[in-house]
Amino acid sequence: MSQSNRTVVAAPEIGWRKPAGQVSLAEVHRSIVVPTTASFWRKLFAFSGPGFLVAVGYMDPGNWATDLAGGAKFGYALLFIVMLSNFMAILLQHLCIKLGVATGRDLAQACRDHYSTPTVWFLWILCEIAISACDLAEVVGSAIALQLLFGIPLVWGCIITAVDVLAVLFLQTKGFRYIEALVIILIATIASCFAAELIFSKPSLVGVMLGFVPGPHIITNQQMLYISIGIIGATVMPHNLYLHSSIVQTRKFEQTPEGKREAIKFATIDSSGALMFALFINAAILVLAASVFHWSGHQDVAEIQDAYKLLSPLLGVSFASIFFAVALLASGQNSTLTGTLAGQVVMEGFLNIRLRPWLRRLITRLIAIIPAVLVIGIFGESKTTQLLVASQVVLSMQLGFAVWPLLRFTDEKAKMGEFANKSWLKILGWTTAAIIIGLNVKLLFDTFMPGSALTKFYQFLHLLPPT
Repeated sequence: MSQSNRTVVAAPEIGWRKPAGQVSLAEVHRSIVVPTTASFWRKLFAFSGPGFLVAVGYMDPGNWATDLAGGAKFGYALLFIVMLSNFMAILLQHLCIKLGVATGRDLAQACRDHYSTPTVWFLWILCEIAISACDLAEVVGSAIALQLLFGIPLVWGCIITAVDVLAVLFLQTKGFRYIEALVIILIATIASCFAAELIFSKPSLVGVMLGFVPGPHIITNQQMLYISIGIIGATVMPHNLYLHSSIVQTRKFEQTPEGKREAIKFATIDSSGALMFALFINAAILVLAASVFHWSGHQDVAEIQDAYKLLSPLLGVSFASIFFAVALLASGQNSTLTGTLAGQVVMEGFLNIRLRPWLRRLITRLIAIIPAVLVIGIFGESKTTQLLVASQVVLSMQLGFAVWPLLRFTDEKAKMGEFANKSWLKILGWTTAAIIIGLNVKLLFDTFMPGSALTKFYQFLHLLPPT
């Protein structure tokens, strides 16, 4: 075993059952030096990067399906959900930073230490399901982009996406900064494409502003609630919580209370800024769908392929559809990078099992490719967008099982010491968890409860039953 694989983190052990063991992503752990006497901006630059890796998960192809469907069907009404889910993401990623920096453990390792073996395996299986759902969105999204740009059949496009594992492995050998640089370039590509699309579409500024105001229809309308939960699932991704608590440890900061406080501050600025960038892109997708499709008699547009075909004719700009497809391809490929790293962190953290990166990536990719190929082969290409939306709802269903342990660990002073959450942060955190879990329970209840019983239940509460 190489020296890098024997790396051990020195961390406070108060409140933990076992000493901190081998780190995840050992090949890049504490590999980026943070200058101790540099200026604010030099230090911020040293810490910048992990936030953008996390942010790409919040603008992957799964977001496109939910945002397009929400914008085309309901106009600007779900912009509030996009904003709310983004603020949830900023809060939860901050807690991940605190956990990783203060304890030297990522969330998966913390779960392995705290919970019993059956619980650990249960949480690991749920997280693997979430990663597979995310990877399914990346596979289908990239395949759709390849079809739109080059005419490649979707089934072959899904298979071609398996090759991107080679690019990920190559970048990992070059260093973590190379991965971060590529991610930022792809994010800039996506943002540039959508900035141009917004200029072309000329949305109503008043309508956009009103879209950020919440309303009860989001809860009472079953279709709107389903897409809302999909948007939350697409934005706040469970495996990103595990990933961020690990990659924040790629920075070699001082292992003192002052050094950790500084690391938490700069890493939070990095992630919050990156996630606001993601908010712009997610909102832009929904605003584009609302301004182009909702008021032009195309409210049923939910397929990415249909959006691609209609954009140029409706906007009167020949290359609008090309920009759309290029951004989709960049989005799918970008998410591949973080999916690879998240899978490695989760398996190593929960089970302390280390597979070769190419093998781990291939397994994850096959889990996503096989159902995509089967669904497309059996039901046809028209079901791809339903696959994307369903994958994001699956992600949302897993969120509570990642958020609960994160809040529990970061609230506990015995585990976090002086970095434990303050009272106001606890309130915000558990309110976020309650919203996530409550929405999911309501969706399950409305979906599986018999219609007559559901109607009587809502009549008892003097509410309109979901439609």
